[in-house]
Amino acid sequence: MTSAKFAAVLPAGGLGKRMGSSLPKQLIDLGGKPVYRYSLETFAQMPQIAEVVLAVPADWKSHFEEDLKVSPFADKIQIVVGGKERWQSVQNGIAALSSNVKFALVHDVARPLLSQELILQVMETLEKKGACLVARPSVDTVKVVKDGKVECTIPREKIYLAQTPQAASVKLFRELYAKIEAEPLAFLPTDEASILEHFGVPVHIVPGDTLNDKITTPADLERFRAMLEK
Repeated sequence: MTSAKFAAVLPAGGLGKRMGSSLPKQLIDLGGKPVYRYSLETFAQMPQIAEVVLAVPADWKSHFEEDLKVSPFADKIQIVVGGKERWQSVQNGIAALSSNVKFALVHDVARPLLSQELILQVMETLEKKGACLVARPSVDTVKVVKDGKVECTIPREKIYLAQTPQAASVKLFRELYAKIEAEPLAFLPTDEASILEHFGVPVHIVPGDTLNDKITTPADLERFRAMLEK
């Protein structure tokens, strides 16, 4: 791997309403520390990661600042206010990166058990092939449904479940966000890959796994707690 600079952008601006908690999902306790700190610390510990930018809800920014001010990685971490939508939180995070950072890895903090091995695979793919995302093959048969009835079956071997990190060069991210500012998208992008795809950028797959699944519901949280206890 070359000496190129990598950064992590962690969108944590959502309030996680599906969790039914008064706390934002990323602040819920998981094994003795808040959910968001798992992936943040995984990135911050890596010498290949020059910077970590955390995009948080405006009303909770001071809480995150207080929580992280004694972090051993405080000099690597920057906290910014997230946007209304996920892509805008990422945009704010990308904008905050310093000029010497070449590549950005965007990761959901609600995927706390991301491994450094997977991050290294993303970095390698970025340098060799360009933009990429972590995704895992579907093990279920996928149906297209309309009005409660099956319309067709999609061949399972074509279906991958998107995860994160999703990554590209900082220059490319900034160019695409400038295009969106000039001409807003006709759809709401739910991840970085959908923006890259929209502008015709090839997005390569890095194989993911179930450990990198996302915490969305209380049942997910309990499953992750059980995994950590093991």
